[in-house]
Amino acid sequence: MRLIAIGRMKDAHERALIDRYTKRLSPALTITELPDGKGSPAEIKRREGEALLSALPDRAFVAALDLAGKTPTSETFATMLTGWLELARPLCFLIGGAEGLDTPVIARADVTLSLGTFTWPHMLARIMLTEQLWRARAIAAGHPYHRSGRP
Repeated sequence: MRLIAIGRMKDAHERALIDRYTKRLSPALTITELPDGKGSPAEIKRREGEALLSALPDRAFVAALDLAGKTPTSETFATMLTGWLELARPLCFLIGGAEGLDTPVIARADVTLSLGTFTWPHMLARIMLTEQLWRARAIAAGHPYHRSGRP
């Protein structure tokens, strides 16, 4: 699996949280960080979109994080992820920059996902996605970490 994201994670505490989940994740998650775009908001969005699309491997199954995307439960996401991993295609998650994802990126995505309607900093979205990937794999494996429902 690959996470391709705009921006560089510089904060050691944020990096430690990402590492906490990536170390336990199977299959492994490779993170590719792309530089922020420059120019007007529209130009930034276009340039970042081109960079994201250029970083995709051939035949990739693309799950893009977008405010208008699906908001599955953790259990549903676990089922979705298991299915995507069985496709025998490179699985790539995309996180755009502050301007969001350009239209061609959304059009290329096989699925769009949302972390909810709150606005999240992009570095925190990275951490949240990584944790949900680990949680989804734990659910699929029957690991007791995940507790569904209310106490």
